[in-house]
Amino acid sequence: MDVEVVYFDHCPNWRLARERLEAALEIVGRRDVDVRLHLVANPTEARAAGMHGSPTILVNGDDPFPHAAADVWSCRLYRNGSALEGAPTVSALVEVLR
Repeated sequence: MDVEVVYFDHCPNWRLARERLEAALEIVGRRDVDVRLHLVANPTEARAAGMHGSPTILVNGDDPFPHAAADVWSCRLYRNGSALEGAPTVSALVEVLR
């Protein structure tokens, strides 16, 4: 399994995404998976990397979370019930990683 967090520096939510990914991987028994961090420097790099706002989580090269056609060079929000957060919940990540 290949797991990657694509992000840019001006949006700090990549740290939360990485923490939640690590927790989810532990829950599903995949401590062997290394979460790769992919820092992009501009919108062109972001598009080429498959980013849909920062952070974007890619599992085996695909973005498993629904996303609006948003500007790639913006902070991304993920739905958690009726709230929006800067990263998917651990339970949403567990579901994707199983």
